[in-house]
Amino acid sequence: MVQKFLGFFYRETNSLNQAALLLGFFAFLSQILAFLRDRLLAHIFGASKDLDIYYAAFRIPDLIFVTVASIVSISVLVPFIIEKDSAGREILRKFIDSVFSFFGMLMVGASLLAYISMPYVSTLLFKGFSVEAQSQVVSLSRLLLLSPVLLGLSNLFGSLTQAYNRFTLYALAPILYNAGIVIGIIALAEKMGVLGVAIGVIVGAALHLLLQVPFVFKIGLMPRFTPNCDLELIKQVAKISMPRTLTLSMSAITLLYLTALASLMSEGSISILTFAINLSGVPLTLIGVSYSLAAFPTLTRQFQDKNIPAFIEQMSVTARFIIFWSLPLTALFIVLRAQIVRVLLGSGQFDWSATRLTAAVLALFVLSAVFQSLLLLFMRGFYSAGFTKKPFYITLFSTGIITASAYGLVKLFYVSETFRYFISSMMKVEDLPSSVVLMLPLAFSIGTIINGILLWVAFEREFRGFSKEVMRTLFQTFAVSVVMGAMAYMSLRLFSEVVETSSLIGLFLQASLAGLIASITGVVIFVALKNRELASIWAVLKGKFWKTTVIATDPEIV
Repeated sequence: MVQKFLGFFYRETNSLNQAALLLGFFAFLSQILAFLRDRLLAHIFGASKDLDIYYAAFRIPDLIFVTVASIVSISVLVPFIIEKDSAGREILRKFIDSVFSFFGMLMVGASLLAYISMPYVSTLLFKGFSVEAQSQVVSLSRLLLLSPVLLGLSNLFGSLTQAYNRFTLYALAPILYNAGIVIGIIALAEKMGVLGVAIGVIVGAALHLLLQVPFVFKIGLMPRFTPNCDLELIKQVAKISMPRTLTLSMSAITLLYLTALASLMSEGSISILTFAINLSGVPLTLIGVSYSLAAFPTLTRQFQDKNIPAFIEQMSVTARFIIFWSLPLTALFIVLRAQIVRVLLGSGQFDWSATRLTAAVLALFVLSAVFQSLLLLFMRGFYSAGFTKKPFYITLFSTGIITASAYGLVKLFYVSETFRYFISSMMKVEDLPSSVVLMLPLAFSIGTIINGILLWVAFEREFRGFSKEVMRTLFQTFAVSVVMGAMAYMSLRLFSEVVETSSLIGLFLQASLAGLIASITGVVIFVALKNRELASIWAVLKGKFWKTTVIATDPEIV
């Protein structure tokens, strides 16, 4: 029994929908723990100065992880691992040892440098904080620097689990990461405050790493430290990864910049911004990450085999499924935003004003949800084909738009009473004095949508024919999503008359029933339209996706 249980996690997964659904399932479990984590934080701290300090401290180690650890991330290493493995196990072994040794030392060195410079960085970034608050940011950030080191090593191991199609094992790691944080909150937050939460982050990062060690050891590729790194191999990895690393850094820099702006606003703004970011990340995690990760090894092999038609087809199929899932979920999030926030976060110190403002910020973030998911796919598509500079330049331009528009919108919000009233009343927070925080997600969505469109155009120019079927799915799904949103809104109004919405259970029932009716409506319309994506997903579910073995490019799925 134990052997069969472990075999489930170590089993190879070959089908796009099978892998994506498995990844999505475990991502959903991870999101449940993430919801529990955020609810506990909201209950204990509320939208407060203490939680602002914790989230601000978290951003600096997160930036280090993205800028340094992503040099050897999965998207970069998987093509190398596949290539070296086909050339021979000893060649692969030499590659793994060199990469592990060099970038392990680089990660430790970067963390030590950040540890020393943290007081200066904190003072520069979080000018809205008091001297005492900046000192707390420094202490927490220094502790949290252990996290990028552990997660960076886990990234190396995750590249191997992905290259060998062990998606289930890889998908379980974030669950343990969030479980560690939850344990830290429950066991330590009441006594130690946000310091206890930071300790939980370190525990979660350690579990994230340790989970993947047995498989790497089993296949005989446990990295060994070597002082004599193959610099030619390192240069090859760096040449491919640096533009990608800089591209990913743009996202972390953007979030750090938005956090710095929020520190100049009223107390609790950083907490509200981060809670909304976490909630808006649900479509990205469940859909964008799952499908793009599931497709990546196949895309890499197809391009290396010079099977360009299959490569384009795989990209098209994956994009269609991302759109199929993302747009309806976006519509439901926008309509049900207040109920979602209140059910997930509304307890303890998290009051109704914080709920309303977080819901408004959430709605503005999810406007770009489908583009956030497609960005991941386009990035991996370009990286599979060896194109890294183009995504970097496009993302750099889009990041400039986000930073400039965030600053400009904040200024406009303060100087224009008409604009301030228009935005606040549209989001139903006109009576809240801290609604300027709405400008940050609005700027983010504007830049993200532009980024997604530019990457789409660039990919179509490189690989003609990608957009033909995708556009059909986009227009069809958008129309169905609008109907679903309208149905959810009418259902909310209806159930507000018969369900007691002042209680948590009543709110949950109201949102669940409205979402269920809207979803059923969407499915009925998709069936009437003979939607291909729904038919493919149903075929996988009907065939018990956890038992099937289907090749990702099988015409039956396409």
